[in-house]
Amino acid sequence: MERTKYILDERDMPTHWYNVLPDLPVPLPPELHPGTGKPLTPDDMKPIFPMAVIMQEFSPERYIEIPEEVQAVYRTWRPTILHRAHRLEKALDTPAKIFYKYEGTSQAGSHKPNTAVAQAYYNKKEGIKRLTTETGAGQWGSALAMGCAFFGLECKVYMVKVSYNQKPYRRIMMETWGAKVVPSPSQDTKAGRAVLAESPDSPGSLGIAISEAIEDAVTHKDTKYSIGSVVNHVLLHQTIVGEETRKQMEMADAYPDIIVGCIGGGSNFAGQFLPWLRDKLSGKKPGMRIICVEPQACPSLTKGIYTWDYGDTAGLAPILKMYTLGHTFVPPPVHAGGLRYHGKAPIICHLYKLGIIEAKAVHQIPVFEAGVMFARTEGIITGPEPCHDLRVAIDEALKCKESGESKTILIAHSGHGHFDLAAYDEYLSGRMQNYAYPAAKVKEALKHLPQVPES
Repeated sequence: MERTKYILDERDMPTHWYNVLPDLPVPLPPELHPGTGKPLTPDDMKPIFPMAVIMQEFSPERYIEIPEEVQAVYRTWRPTILHRAHRLEKALDTPAKIFYKYEGTSQAGSHKPNTAVAQAYYNKKEGIKRLTTETGAGQWGSALAMGCAFFGLECKVYMVKVSYNQKPYRRIMMETWGAKVVPSPSQDTKAGRAVLAESPDSPGSLGIAISEAIEDAVTHKDTKYSIGSVVNHVLLHQTIVGEETRKQMEMADAYPDIIVGCIGGGSNFAGQFLPWLRDKLSGKKPGMRIICVEPQACPSLTKGIYTWDYGDTAGLAPILKMYTLGHTFVPPPVHAGGLRYHGKAPIICHLYKLGIIEAKAVHQIPVFEAGVMFARTEGIITGPEPCHDLRVAIDEALKCKESGESKTILIAHSGHGHFDLAAYDEYLSGRMQNYAYPAAKVKEALKHLPQVPES
């Protein structure tokens, strides 16, 4: 009998997160203060983050223990299952072995609670009463709303307007967990009002929503800001995914030749591939391919430039060295709202610059074609974001069919698409359209990069 899933016992759940920083072959460029342009210190970050999280951002420790209180919440859905995609393999008639680590069984339906729960815990422990954040498609806002409910914190979510309108059920999820949700840009902040004054019909962007959430946090007592991707400590918290997968792939007597995942900010995929990266860096598995997938409508890695840029639109967030389309860039309203970020996690950008990982950009029509095929073979209706991984994984499996090679492909499947059925309806009805790379808009946005002297 062919085995289709690999399940870890709760007792085998990893107890430590993996920190890649000490293993990088070249040190990561520093994060810079948005006001002075100088490298950030822990004290600089106190207005927005709790100290425990700040120390994790800069930590030189390879492994960081997961607090028992966080582990206890993790165990309500973790460990998650590793699946072998036998039906997809058969439909493709490929010799490739396809595995996917499915994070859609968390209460919020995605990988996001892995860091939301941790951040809510650390803020609660330091006496914070309220958290603010942004969200694109709603997965992150949902996860933080849930994390705040577990630890008794208030939560304010600035949801990118186009997603707020496209995904009302995500908003209702957040409100059910007790969060207050507003469409961004909003009238609630100076940053939001400035955008609306210039562009009353703005669809919003993650950069704008981040500006609003940070402004809210720094202007209210007992409030901190919580971020769902991009920065080091978020990628750290997500590594529990890859640490679990390593154990499960060992159970399957398999090792990935190719790891595929989608990237918006990059936390989902980094959480899967970073624990494997140490084998590539050490020479144990030098030929392993790590493929990051992004939308053609917002192709930061494949079309952006590697430079210093603000993490948000208003210039309140730290200045990061990353591949960027410009912090004022507002991407077209593709359904993969979680991938509509102008930049990427500095760790991912650094690895891409060094040639250690790859990147591909795909259009949303073939992305949903892959999502429908996956639903009709594996039964899971996938979120628009991880449908990007499915597209590239299927393409790689078809290459194996042509060459006759039996490669092992691992997919970082970040969550379900139960609240994205309007997007599937648009695809199935033939109304969906692809959005071309908006070169003119990017060119304009890149005029507004911060002036940082190269060292």
